[in-house]
Parts: sequence; C-alpha cells; structure tokens
Amino acid sequence: MTSVPRGPSSRDRGREAEALAEGHLAGLGYRTLARNHATRRGEVDLICLDGEVICFVEVRSRSSAAQGSPLETVGIAKARRVVAAATDWAARNGALDRALRFDVVGVLLDGEAPRFELVKGAFDASGRCCP
Repeated sequence: MTSVPRGPSSRDRGREAEALAEGHLAGLGYRTLARNHATRRGEVDLICLDGEVICFVEVRSRSSAAQGSPLETVGIAKARRVVAAATDWAARNGALDRALRFDVVGVLLDGEAPRFELVKGAFDASGRCCP
C-alpha cells in the first residue's frame, strides 16, 4: 500500500503564520514577550510590547483570498477567548494596571511572499469590535 504525501496540517500552517506575523511585528517595532499563552477558556497567539502598551495579538491566516480576508474570521466568540487568555496572562504577570490592547494580524499566504494586515485595537475587553 502506498501512502499519499500530505501537506502541512492546519496547526503547522497556523504556527508558520504566527512566526511570520511575529517577524512582521518585530519589523514594526513590537517586542515579543510570550507566545501561545493558553488557558481552559482560551489562547492568545502573541503577547508583545508596542512602546509601553502590552498587545495581545491574534494571528489569522488564509492560503487564498477567495474566501475573504483572514481578519474576517475573528468573531466575538474568538475575541472573548483571546480576552480570557489575555486577562489570565496579565494577572499572572502583574500587568492588569498596564495599558493593554487587542490586535489582530491577518496573514495571506497566496503568493511567493506573505501579505500582512494589522488592525490595532481590533476589539475591546468585552470582545466587541472597536471602530
């Protein structure tokens, strides 16, 4: 029996997108504090400093724009899971009194070079979209 070669799993593609997003953010001056902080209630992909602001960054990726922007995949339920994990990280690291922000990075992997879209303050602490 011959096995059919498989491409990378969605988890592998997600980790690749997170690494690419982290590099992109570093180029914008962000400094990574932590990666993949998970709790029972949620996970946050990247925790970074942008100046003095602690940013909890959700990374979303797509291999094609045919289904829309990767940013469109962050709904209120996902945002609330990020907020839960972020709150846990901030409490554990004595950062609840610091300036906090929730950012989303979309990574489009449909060509030779990835394309990035960053939304600073994409949602608030209730998980609702910010204007």
